[in-house]
Amino acid sequence: MSVGNSAGRPSVLIVDDEAGIRKLLTKALDENGYSPDSAENGVEAIRKANERYYNLALIDIMLPDINGVELLAKFKPTRPRTRKIIMTGNPSLQNAVEALNKGADAYIMKPLDIEKVLATLEEQLSKQKEQKDTMVKLLETGRIRARIELLGREGTETPDVR
Repeated sequence: MSVGNSAGRPSVLIVDDEAGIRKLLTKALDENGYSPDSAENGVEAIRKANERYYNLALIDIMLPDINGVELLAKFKPTRPRTRKIIMTGNPSLQNAVEALNKGADAYIMKPLDIEKVLATLEEQLSKQKEQKDTMVKLLETGRIRARIELLGREGTETPDVR
């Protein structure tokens, strides 16, 4: 499973049935340091997400084969977890609440303001990094505890762990 691309740019899966939106976002994201990829429906998005790791996914709420909110749950669990952002041209409080309850990390409205999209992506990448750092700290703490317990069971002195 690859992370981003060879240049280390954050990878983004754009899921939208409108070719114009995919093209606009692909160009804007590429020009701003991201590695964009796209899918025109939910089936293609799931296939791509199973083949490759994406840092972020921009998902239209109205897809031809599945509701974007339902698609959220079909992304396989990854570490760090792909941050998922719902896009919609028909915003409503009900849609926003449902999307957030089903796993969306953010919600943006169409017509897209590219500056707002980029700011949302940066915010989500920052949150993803925080989650990853927290997970690493927890793993390191667990390893240190396990080593101390193992040494204690063997009857040896516990090392000074700092």
